[in-house]
Amino acid sequence: MFFTAALYLSLAIFCLGLIYKVSTWFRYSLGLDSKSISTPARIFAALRGITLTLFSPKLFTLLKVFVLDVLLQVKVLHQDFLKWAMHMCIYYGFTLLLLMHGLDTIVTSALFPEYYSTINPFLFLRDFFGILVLLGVGIALYRRFILKVPRLRTSPMDLYAIIILAVIMFSGFLLEATKTTSYSKFQEMVEEYTIATDEEELRSLEAYWVAKFGVVSPEIKGPFDAKILKAGKEAHEMSCLQCHARPQWGFAGYTVATISKPVALLLDRARASTILWYIHFLACFVGLAYLPFSKMFHIFTTPLSLLANAVMEEEKSDPANIATLQMLELDACMHCGTCSAQCRVGVVFEEIRNVNILPSEKIPSIKGFVAGKTLSSQEIRNIQEGLFLCTNCYRCTVVCPAGINLQQLWSNVRESLLKKGEPEFFVLSPLSLYRGLMKDSFDKTPHPDPIELALRAVYPEGIPVSMMDRTLPLVPKDNGLSSKLYASVQANTFSHCYRCVTCTNACPVVRNYKTPIEFVGLLPHQIMHAAGMGLWELVFSSKMLWDCLGCYQCQEHCPQGVCVADVFYELKNIAIVQAREKLAKETKT
Repeated sequence: MFFTAALYLSLAIFCLGLIYKVSTWFRYSLGLDSKSISTPARIFAALRGITLTLFSPKLFTLLKVFVLDVLLQVKVLHQDFLKWAMHMCIYYGFTLLLLMHGLDTIVTSALFPEYYSTINPFLFLRDFFGILVLLGVGIALYRRFILKVPRLRTSPMDLYAIIILAVIMFSGFLLEATKTTSYSKFQEMVEEYTIATDEEELRSLEAYWVAKFGVVSPEIKGPFDAKILKAGKEAHEMSCLQCHARPQWGFAGYTVATISKPVALLLDRARASTILWYIHFLACFVGLAYLPFSKMFHIFTTPLSLLANAVMEEEKSDPANIATLQMLELDACMHCGTCSAQCRVGVVFEEIRNVNILPSEKIPSIKGFVAGKTLSSQEIRNIQEGLFLCTNCYRCTVVCPAGINLQQLWSNVRESLLKKGEPEFFVLSPLSLYRGLMKDSFDKTPHPDPIELALRAVYPEGIPVSMMDRTLPLVPKDNGLSSKLYASVQANTFSHCYRCVTCTNACPVVRNYKTPIEFVGLLPHQIMHAAGMGLWELVFSSKMLWDCLGCYQCQEHCPQGVCVADVFYELKNIAIVQAREKLAKETKT
């Protein structure tokens, strides 16, 4: 009764969780344009797209991807053999064990009418599939904690997946071992199934099971006479042969049973097999119920992502289906760390300890953002920092074994955050080259100007319209900014400048204007001079600092080796830090 109730409860939770997760694919959205598409419209578009694909030549593409990328996982094999072996062991071991043993009354019994879990080949296959899963778990532990793959971070979800699989497998083998040696289980079997009635025949059967099947009897010990074993074998063949193969075929469980023989009687009296039975099945039920909410859900979503991305094209597909696919992709991430290992800016994480810099760590943060989770200002800034440090090189998208278009995810989240009015200093400025190139494809709604925010932070009295006819204090107010420039190997070269104007003559921004000083304020060589004198109001209020293209022409031509462009970057970073500190204080108040 308890077993049945727990099974139905776990199935109910699994189904409700599955419905909830699938519904999020149609209810939530990342893109700005897709937010106006209703849920019914997205469901109808998905059904229409699936139907049209199945009745088109794209069906052959689906079959090819299903065989190569889903069943054989060729993409993972090309990247890392050890990771491929881990996936194959866990995926196939767990799936086949679930189908053959976990769902034996539904699947195996329907295919094999004479099925018993204690006969071959099922007895052998059960242990073989279980060992495959444990081998995969062992490889996972080796990669994470011994090999320590660079940038591969272990989250609570990863630990849960490893622990629940290990508990299910180990409890299963221990259960099999205690049942093999259990004298009480043997007695129950004799009472229920044997047709022998003679006491001597029953004792010979018991002797045969002690000698050949590993049962530990409190009364009968070996070695046994050949006549007794022969009589026991005859009794066994008459009553037990049809449903019991030699336990040695269950090699893993039998090995554990052999090791545990010295304490077998003690375990039997403590009803260890019953306790392990509850542990094993409760672990299975907990794993099943929590599956839609755990990392293991990717065993369903990753194949869907691979198949969908194989036949969908962003330019031609229905925008409703693109929006749904992006939400599916968030659940398809298996947190394998492949994207983080290939990320061009992943090395920055060693200096800036923000996990959102790593592509695989962005996904959980984005899922929380999309689901409407309340995020603090610091959490939002961490997400933004990770997104805008991205160089848009597409390497994460190319190597993703789940086929996720990660680059498009980053782009959509950037725009969504800006739409919400979150200030970001790396965007809408020359610092964001990619967004500048792609500006025609983005929403034209004006966003908070990060340059203005930075200028107000470093020049709160107001930004002067013109540099001309300004009165400056006789004693410059330093605020420790000179020491910040001297702290950088590149930026401290500003003191080497002797105002030869070479940097200004090489600057394409300066050459763009007939009278540049009227439009950009201080010229590059003047900024170097002002920095040397500590005239920070002039430096930070000059548009030249913020209009710099970062082309490095000034730096390449400088005869003194002044890192002009690097000094400009450092000055902008100083301004951004001050702006963020000011915003943080305003948020607290």
